[in-house]
Amino acid sequence: MLFPNKVYHRRNILTFFLGCVLVFMVLMGRLVYLMVWENQYYSEQATDLHERERSIKADRGLILDRNGKVLASNRSVCTVSVVHNQITEPETVIRELCKYLDLSEEYVRKRVEKYSSMERIQSNVDIEIGDQIRQLHLDGVKVDEDYKRHYPYGTLASKVLGFTGSDNQGILGLEVKYDQYLQGTPGTILTVTDAKGMEVEGISERRIEPISGNSLQTSLDINIQSYATQLAYQVKDSKQADSVSIIVMDPRSGEILAMADVSEYDLNDPFVLPVDTPEGLSAAEKQNVLNGVWRNTCINDTYEPGSVFKIITAAAGLEEGVVTCDSRFYCPGYIIVGDRKIRCHKVQGHGSEDFVLGTMNSCNPVFISTGLSLGVDRYYEYYKQFGLLNKTGIDLPGEAGTIMHKPENMGEVELATVAFGQSFQITPIQMLATAASLVNGGKRITPHFGVQIVEESGKTIKLHYESENRILSEDTSGTLREILEQVVSEGTGKNGKVEGYLVGGKTATSQTLPRGSGRYIASFLGFAPADDPQVIAIAIVNNPKGIYYGGQVAAPIVRQLFENILPYLEVKEYNQ
Repeated sequence: MLFPNKVYHRRNILTFFLGCVLVFMVLMGRLVYLMVWENQYYSEQATDLHERERSIKADRGLILDRNGKVLASNRSVCTVSVVHNQITEPETVIRELCKYLDLSEEYVRKRVEKYSSMERIQSNVDIEIGDQIRQLHLDGVKVDEDYKRHYPYGTLASKVLGFTGSDNQGILGLEVKYDQYLQGTPGTILTVTDAKGMEVEGISERRIEPISGNSLQTSLDINIQSYATQLAYQVKDSKQADSVSIIVMDPRSGEILAMADVSEYDLNDPFVLPVDTPEGLSAAEKQNVLNGVWRNTCINDTYEPGSVFKIITAAAGLEEGVVTCDSRFYCPGYIIVGDRKIRCHKVQGHGSEDFVLGTMNSCNPVFISTGLSLGVDRYYEYYKQFGLLNKTGIDLPGEAGTIMHKPENMGEVELATVAFGQSFQITPIQMLATAASLVNGGKRITPHFGVQIVEESGKTIKLHYESENRILSEDTSGTLREILEQVVSEGTGKNGKVEGYLVGGKTATSQTLPRGSGRYIASFLGFAPADDPQVIAIAIVNNPKGIYYGGQVAAPIVRQLFENILPYLEVKEYNQ
């Protein structure tokens, strides 16, 4: 009777033993799996628990002009931070940081006493001050190297370059447009700590070095930009104008050589309010003032172009064949369109004239007749063909679009006013880019600043822009250049003539809304040489006091500009 019980117990012991062996093998397998296959993962987890990270900013890439001159660089500064768990003398830390950083006790105390892994006290601290704080050897206070954006030319091209924020990220202008190339990759400082977050003595910090950003080479020429800005300020002061804008561009490629929109602001201190800002403004009101200071009216705002737009009407009329250079017109000083009497700027009229003379005279009836001959549908098609319904695609943020009547809302009167540059709005950059495309042989260009990205190794990446779409025949483009050259040599644009060069162009004087306000915009668009354009420029003077005609106010700006930059760019003089 005892034998069966022995067999039973042996069987249970064997089962228990096999079960233990199986559990042991499973545990061993799991241990091998964790130690071999998952070793890296858990090592990283353990390291993360014992290492505290501090970020190192990457050196932001340079911005260069077309000749390699530095427009935006970096200045070494420090960032001061505190680690709460490592502070042994909080009152001393608070007192010293207030003293060296010129901060309020309330501000510093709030951050020192905050339970967080790392609390930034102040960035962009001068190197000298950072070194002084470092030499105090305050437990829990970290002084790390940092970079602050620096602009060697201060206010020059401020509305083009833009600036960066406290974290070195682009905020405005080219800084934000090309931020992905300029930023670089931040590095890291790793400090070994114990379970309480205290640094472990005897173990040095580990660094993962940052990678510098790429540099941006632009089409801006600092010499042309400087002279254009100087001219703009001179005219703004002498004419007591609200603002003056000048854009200079290569009409063959769309590369912008200069863009001045005065008044400019200091890129190294962009948050300073103008001296005439009223006191007692709210934070939101102050920000609105700053937004106005930073605004680039060349691309962000539209205006009524006036007679400069007659270039577009002339191109469309000549291309369609509704006018030729010999087409005859008669101007009695006005023209009747529907139930409206639209006057010419010359009240007594220009009398009999052909199309060339009508353009030289900037005669409104001539261009109204041309627009009406095209009709709404054909005129609108040319408007689209020339690219006026789209944005230019310039490489700056915030470009505004053209404000134009819809075709179904455009009757004869609206067509008549559009034909000589009124009753709609366009940006200065769109006006210049379209005119450039019409006189460069008829190929639409994309205005731009970026030329190439330059890596730290020296390798370059060429930037490409949409262009080469033909919008006008070469023959019509050539005819248009000849007509616009006569506008400058013998017509309303004679104040834009440059000795030794053939210059083409068009003047404009437009009245801002509401009509009768006494506020005008004087402008002139010129290009040279007229037979082979290599430079094109537009000058816009907003609300000049006294004489306000484009031919007398704006044309001399472009003339003085060309007198200086054409020899500088080695443009050959005209040989008769």
